[in-house]
Amino acid sequence: MNLTSPIYADDEKAREHLESILWPTGPVCPRCNATADRVTKLDGKSTRPGVYKCKDCRKPFSVTVGTVFERSHIPLTKWVMAAHLMASSKKGMSAHQLHRMLGVTYETAWFMAHRLRECMTAPKKSGPLGGKNKVVEADETYVGGKAKNKAFGPPPKKAAVFTLVERDGEARSFHVAN
Repeated sequence: MNLTSPIYADDEKAREHLESILWPTGPVCPRCNATADRVTKLDGKSTRPGVYKCKDCRKPFSVTVGTVFERSHIPLTKWVMAAHLMASSKKGMSAHQLHRMLGVTYETAWFMAHRLRECMTAPKKSGPLGGKNKVVEADETYVGGKAKNKAFGPPPKKAAVFTLVERDGEARSFHVAN
């Protein structure tokens, strides 16, 4: 990590960096997927930097629309630094550590960490598990405490949990109501 890189100090450079990652062939409208030939960059005195306008749906957008950075007042330089720190940290990064390293409040660091962790999760597939030449494994278990660990009152009820796992890694769990 090169801390002297301009993407960590200049919001314009950070935005250009995100644009090069998200749009390698030019800007794309997040609403109608219009490509660069149907998109114009807005360059007015009252227009904030990095705003484009789609000629098809006539809506303005920027590189942050549809991302975890959308509707955030935190500078893009802080977002880029936090994303890099969280992705390169060997044992994870706490919100308190982000708070100290980025020089933001703990609440801001928690918000950023929460959003960045959320976008790191695998996308949910739609449709049924399995399919042609796929293997699905099934298992069930009961979850709940033991009566001997409870001092008084009725013994805890155990809940049945049924799990399906596709061999390529997708898993779904179902809580079976008693």
